[in-house]
Amino acid sequence: MDVRAFQLSDYRSVTQLLETVLSAECYELTMEAFGRQLSWDSELVLVAAINDEVAGIVIGTIDNNNGYYYRIAVHPDYQRQGIGKSLIRGLKQRFEQRNVSKIMISADEHNEPILSLYESLGYAASDFFRSFQKLSIVAG
Repeated sequence: MDVRAFQLSDYRSVTQLLETVLSAECYELTMEAFGRQLSWDSELVLVAAINDEVAGIVIGTIDNNNGYYYRIAVHPDYQRQGIGKSLIRGLKQRFEQRNVSKIMISADEHNEPILSLYESLGYAASDFFRSFQKLSIVAG
């Protein structure tokens, strides 16, 4: 498995993956944020590729010098194989290279079910960002 920065050639595979994994409402929100993040800093969008096939994606952002995991998705055929954890670790390295003040997990109703994944990697409830003020990549 190769965890790397998103490339333009990944676009079709990533959109199909997101459409497969996410609800229709979550997909729409995520695609808007995905587009904004790509235009601002594509190095914070990572994909996990297996044999040149996109198996997972994590979208991160930096807002007010805090790093945020915004959305993570792993194709159902590849779930429970450590791909999500590898993506989270890869993005954490990018945040640390950027010297962010704190790393947070954006916790909304769409990713609430997978917060235990972050907890398994040592994140605590205090690292979950639940706010009425939206991140820049969501708010525009």
